[in-house]
This record gives sequence, C-alpha cells and structure tokens, in this order.
Amino acid sequence: MNPVKNVSDLSLIDHGHGDAFAARIGQFAPHIGLEKLGCRFVIVPPGKKAWPFHNHHVNEEMFVILEGTGTLRYGPDRFPVRAGDVIACPTGGPETAHQLIASDDGELRYLAISTMLQPDIGEYPDSGKFIVMSGSPPGGSKEQRLLHFVGRKDSAVDYWDGE
Repeated sequence: MNPVKNVSDLSLIDHGHGDAFAARIGQFAPHIGLEKLGCRFVIVPPGKKAWPFHNHHVNEEMFVILEGTGTLRYGPDRFPVRAGDVIACPTGGPETAHQLIASDDGELRYLAISTMLQPDIGEYPDSGKFIVMSGSPPGGSKEQRLLHFVGRKDSAVDYWDGE
C-alpha cells in the first residue's frame, strides 16, 4: 500500500442537510493504511457548516485549517480560525462541543483528524440528541455498524422496562 496520497487525488462526496449544512469530504485514512487514526479532507462552502455542534465521549478530534477563514464554536465560546491554525477537541461533555463554520466570503478547507475508538458516544447540545455507535469507527460505514442509535435523553426508559 502506498502511504502517500495527495488531496487532489481524493474522491470527494457531497455531505449536508438542509440550508445550513454542506460540505465535500474525502477520506484519507483507509487509502494510506490507517485503522486507528481517521483523517478526512473537508471543503465547506461559504457560510455553511459540515456537521452539527457536537462533542465526543470517546474519540478526540483535531482540525488543521488549510485554506480560508471561519469560526470555531467551542463550548460556550467562539474563536476566529484561519489557514495554519491547529484546533484540539478533546473528549468531554458540552464544554468540549465544537463546530467549524466557514466565513461568508469563501470556502473553508481543513483536515479533520481523529482517533477511531469504539464504541463512541456523542452529544448534540443544540438539539438535545445523543448518538451511540459501534461496529464501524466514527466516519466509517453506517451499514457495517452493529449499533447505530440516535435519541434524546428525555426519551430514556428504566433499565428494567419490558423485562
């Protein structure tokens, strides 16, 4: 396997939802032999976001801004970001929730790098949702997952419910 892959050689897929979320994404890690470390190349159009505001309980993420400018939402704070910035997003609760938003005047291009431990649990503070996934690492194939559940904490049932 060739351990070198150029950004220009990646196949990009469209990713998004509604008017707020849009991106083109290319996977690096599987093409260069990585299994425990994930790496995506992400292009976010002006004014858009690739993913909802979220945090992870298991996997750390790091972002390397390659081109453009934008804003990092991090917990309750907002930080300007630009080419050359490296962003750390450790595990934790809502205080480590994060989201990158492209500036209105141009695309934001970055590498999204993460550990690939499983199972992973994530939270979405804006919508009150959580996700549990196992069987395929984060960013991996949903079809290969043994468990993929998105829910809300307020719909929880008692441990003995139905037993």
